[in-house]
Amino acid sequence: MRVAVVNPVGGIGGAERVLLDLLRVARERAPEVRFTVVALGEGPLVERAAELGAEVEVMPMPERLAALGDAPVRGAGALLRTALGTAARGLEAARFSRALCGRLVGVRPDVVHSNGLKVHLLLAPLRGRAKVVWHLHDFVGERPLMRHALRGVSRSAAAALCISRAVEEDARRWLPGVRCEVVPNGVDVERFSPGGAVAELDRLAGLPEAPAGTARVGMVATYARWKGQDVFLQAASQVNARCYVVGGPVYRSSGSQFSPEELRGLAKGRVRFVPFQERVEEVYRALDVVVHASTRPEPFGLTIAEAMACGRPLIASRAGGAAELFEDGVEAVGLPEVSAGALAKAISGLLADPPRREALGKAARAGAVARHSSERFAAGVLGLYRSVAGA
Repeated sequence: MRVAVVNPVGGIGGAERVLLDLLRVARERAPEVRFTVVALGEGPLVERAAELGAEVEVMPMPERLAALGDAPVRGAGALLRTALGTAARGLEAARFSRALCGRLVGVRPDVVHSNGLKVHLLLAPLRGRAKVVWHLHDFVGERPLMRHALRGVSRSAAAALCISRAVEEDARRWLPGVRCEVVPNGVDVERFSPGGAVAELDRLAGLPEAPAGTARVGMVATYARWKGQDVFLQAASQVNARCYVVGGPVYRSSGSQFSPEELRGLAKGRVRFVPFQERVEEVYRALDVVVHASTRPEPFGLTIAEAMACGRPLIASRAGGAAELFEDGVEAVGLPEVSAGALAKAISGLLADPPRREALGKAARAGAVARHSSERFAAGVLGLYRSVAGA
C-alpha cells in the first residue's frame, strides 16, 4: 500500500511529531506500507521523514497562502477582513492546488493523508481520483471561515481521523456526513521515559547554572496564543522556582502566534526562554513540574501525554480533549479553568509536596504506557488506511 502524506509546513510541531512516530512504527511493524511525504515548506521535518524511510518532496506553499488563516479571528470586523483576504488569494490558491493535486495523482497513492486544515481544502480537487483521509488536529467549530469552507468540500474526504472524542463530537456537528474515526495521538514511550539524559536548561537559556536544589518549572509548546504562555508568565512571578518557556513559532499564519519579542516583553526577565529542542524528552526530565496552560479547550494535548510518559508531575487544563488523557488527581493535577492565580497555587502546592509529585509521576507513567503508546496510535491509523483503501 502506498500512502501520500501532505503536511502544511516543514517545521516540527505536535502534529509533525505524531507523523514522525507513525513513520517510525510503520517502518518497523508494517514495511509493506510505503510513504511519500509532501511538505509544503522547508524545515527539519523533511530530513527526519527521509531518515525514517519515506520518500520526501517539498512543494513550497506561496507565502501569502501560508500566512492566511482564521485561527485568531474574533469578532465581525476581523472575520470580514479575513474573508476579504481569502477571496483575494483565491486564484493563487487554485493554481497551487492544481499543481499539488497533479503531483499526488502522479504518485498513484492508495490513500492520501491530509495533515492540516489548509491542506484539506487544497486537496479537494482529488475527489474521485484519490481517497483522502483528513487528520483533524483542531476543532473546526472554532474556525468560522474554515468550517464553512470544509463543509463545502466535505465530500472529498473518505474519512476524518479525529485525535480525541472531543474533536470527533465537534466534527460530527460541523461536518455532517463525513465518516469520523477516533484515533488518539500516541508517543514513543521508550523514548519518552523517566530514565535518560537530562537537558541543561540553564545553559540552553544562556544562564549560569542554578544552585543545587533549585526547583524548575516549565511549559513546552508552540507559540500559538491559546497555548497560554502569557498566563504562565503571570503565574511564574508568584512562585519560588526557576521557570522556563520552551518552544517557538511553527506555523506562518499571521496573528495566531506570539512573537519571541512579545513574550520576552511580558516576562520582564523573570522567566527563561529555550528554543525548540529536538530531544524534547530531555527537557521534560529536567523539570520538577510540567505545566500545560492552554486557555481554550485542547483538541488533544500532546505535551500532556509526553510529560506523563516521562513520569513528570503535571498541571494541566482539563478542557476539551485534554480531559481524556489523565485521571485527575491521580495522574495529574487538572484545572477546570486556567488562570494565573490558579496556576500559581497549583505549582506552589506541588513544589511544597515532594511525595505527591513522586506519586503523580509514577501514576502518569503507568497511564501513558497503557493508553498513549505510539504503537496503539499507528495501529489505529494503519487500520483506517486499509479500511479506506479497500472500500
